[in-house]
Amino acid sequence: QAQLAESGGGLVQAGDSLRLSCRASGRTFSFSIMGWFRQAPGKEREFVAVINRIGETTYANSVKGRFIISRDDDSTLSLQMNSLRPEDTAVYYCATTSGALLYTTRSMFDYWGQGTQVTVSS
Repeated sequence: QAQLAESGGGLVQAGDSLRLSCRASGRTFSFSIMGWFRQAPGKEREFVAVINRIGETTYANSVKGRFIISRDDDSTLSLQMNSLRPEDTAVYYCATTSGALLYTTRSMFDYWGQGTQVTVSS
């Protein structure tokens, strides 16, 4: 079992920056792949970014060049969000799974946090 808890969400203006954090507990030794997803009102949950243990990353095109995913170890994940836009407004979820590939689909992730709200005003 694993537990994930996100923090750092809030209300910001367009162009501002925000840093999200995710703390994992439980079977952290199996968390080889960690990622961020987001879900806007009325939309499906979508991939944002993913990272493996050696720091390789993949980003959604919509956030590439603005967001940076990082991890300190198997229990701490971060998402630095710069140049925020109103369309970035969503609930942001961290997720994790074992494996060797940089998965970008929801179904490949086993554990999820409860989410943290990010609202970007124009």
